[in-house]
Amino acid sequence: MFAKLGLTLFLMVTVPPEARAACRIVPHLAIDYAVCDVDPATASLRIFHADDSGRPYGGFTALKTDLLRDQTRLDFGMNGGMYEKDLSSVGLLVIDGVERKPIATGEGWGNFYLLPNGVFALSNGRAIVRETEAYRRSAVAVPDYATQSGPMLVIDGALHPAFKPESDSLQIRNGVGVDAKGIVHFAVSLSPVRFHDFATLYRDVLGCPNALFLDGHISSLYAPELGRVDETYPMGPIIAATTPMWHGAVVPEPAP
Repeated sequence: MFAKLGLTLFLMVTVPPEARAACRIVPHLAIDYAVCDVDPATASLRIFHADDSGRPYGGFTALKTDLLRDQTRLDFGMNGGMYEKDLSSVGLLVIDGVERKPIATGEGWGNFYLLPNGVFALSNGRAIVRETEAYRRSAVAVPDYATQSGPMLVIDGALHPAFKPESDSLQIRNGVGVDAKGIVHFAVSLSPVRFHDFATLYRDVLGCPNALFLDGHISSLYAPELGRVDETYPMGPIIAATTPMWHGAVVPEPAP
């Protein structure tokens, strides 16, 4: 009967747990952090910004709804770089191998321009965080995905030189780093923290020789297992891990 009706059957994909974001609470220097670890070699980790009409998602709900149309589940998400009032990125943005905005190399006001800043990029299942000038010198091709933000938190194992351990500038902050095994660590502080202490989380606890600040105050996380589905502030670029809910289409052969 199914052959006569031409019914399309979908097969559910079984995704191993290690292919998804693993989120946990990590204490460091009397501050708790939500940390989500993603292996880009096994998980679908991408950067999103706008839908097919060019309208920025602006938040996790709109992204989640759009992904569901393609039968894809949002597993994890985080605001992914600084943006302008119209939600366009301040610096480099690459999506699906297309450069949507060029890299920013000038000077200006604000955390983005607390040089050196840096780039988080994904290509062929591999993630990197590099200081902007080092990224420019080493980039031989346009990556699959990239976002620029600043300042760098950790640069080749050293903290950003502008960070002061006694600073009284405390904010909710979030960032991204890549450890020696290639695992990407996303972190957001659960209470206000200074840059110096946030950077030491990446260097001393998460083992990331390079880590990048993504933003402060508006820091947002989509991690349902931690009870976090933040929608307080609008977002520009969004870094997200997704899982296909269905895969393939099987049409039975017609009966002889």
